[in-house]
Amino acid sequence: MQRPNPEWDLIADIQRRAGADPRVPLGIGDDAALVRHSSGDILVTTDMLMDGVDFLIGQTPLELIGRKSLAVNLSDIAAMAGRPTAAFISLALPRKNGREIADGLYAGLMPLAKEFDVAIAGGDTNAWDGPLVVNVSLLGEPSEHGPVRRDGARPRDWVFVTGPLGGSLPSLRHCTFTPRVREALALQVAVNLHAMIDLSDGLASDLGHIATASRVGIVIDARRLPIHKDVAGDGATRVQHALSDGEDFELVFCVSAADGQRLIDQPPPGVTLFCIGECTAELGLHLRDQDRITPIAPSGWQHQFQ
Repeated sequence: MQRPNPEWDLIADIQRRAGADPRVPLGIGDDAALVRHSSGDILVTTDMLMDGVDFLIGQTPLELIGRKSLAVNLSDIAAMAGRPTAAFISLALPRKNGREIADGLYAGLMPLAKEFDVAIAGGDTNAWDGPLVVNVSLLGEPSEHGPVRRDGARPRDWVFVTGPLGGSLPSLRHCTFTPRVREALALQVAVNLHAMIDLSDGLASDLGHIATASRVGIVIDARRLPIHKDVAGDGATRVQHALSDGEDFELVFCVSAADGQRLIDQPPPGVTLFCIGECTAELGLHLRDQDRITPIAPSGWQHQFQ
C-alpha cells in the first residue's frame, strides 16, 4: 500500500495547474526542465537547501554546505545528460555572522563551479532571524543527443547504477560526492539511454519515479546491489540502507538488454557500473532475493507537511 506523500501530491497539483506550454517541452516532473528559446533549448533546475533539513550548520563545515548546494544541482543536470553552464546563488543568511557564513559557503562552492566550468551569473542575498537557506538555480544545455528523461524505460530493459549506495549521511558523503556529469555524457555516447535519474531520495523512491513515468515495473536483485562500505549491519539491513538511505547522488538508468551487455563488456572509460535489475511489464517495484520476489515497501526521504 503506497503511503501518502504530500510533496509528490503538491508537485502533481502544481503540474496540473500550470498546464502545458510550448515554450517548455519538458517541465515539472523530471530532474530539470527543458525551456525552448529562439537560440536553442536550455536545461533549468533549482534546489533549495535548509539548515536542519539538508545539513546541520553547527556540525557541517560551511565549505561543504556551499559545495553541496551546487553539487545537487549539477547532479540534476547530469541526470538529463546535459552540460552545466551558469548558476544563480540566492542566500537567506542568519543576521548573526552572516558575512562569515557567506564567505565560507562560497569558499566551497567556487572550486566546484570551476571544476565543472560553471559561471556564477547572479542571485540574491537576504538576512533574517531564521536559519540559513541556500537556493541554487542552474542552467545547462542538452547534448547533441538530447536530454534523457524519466519516462523512456521499457519492459526487459536492464537497470544500472553508477556507484555504491547507502550510508551517505553519517559519513558526510552527501556533501563531498562528485556529480556524475562526465559519466552521463560518456554513457550517452556509448549507448541509447532510455531513462535516467539521480539518487537523492533513495533508490526505492527514485526508481519509483522512473517506473511511474515510464509505466513499467522494476525488479531489483538484492545480490547485485552495490552497498557502500560505510553501511554497517547484516545482509538484510545493508540492503534496506541501500534502498532507502538517499543522498547518494549516483545515477540510475535503463537501457536495452543489448546495450546493457555492451556496457558490461566494455564500460566507457572512467565510468563505474553495476547492473542491479530489470524492467518488467508488471507494474510495481520488487526485490529479488535468491528465488523469492517481494514488493519493495515505500521508503526514502519525504518532505512532510500538511
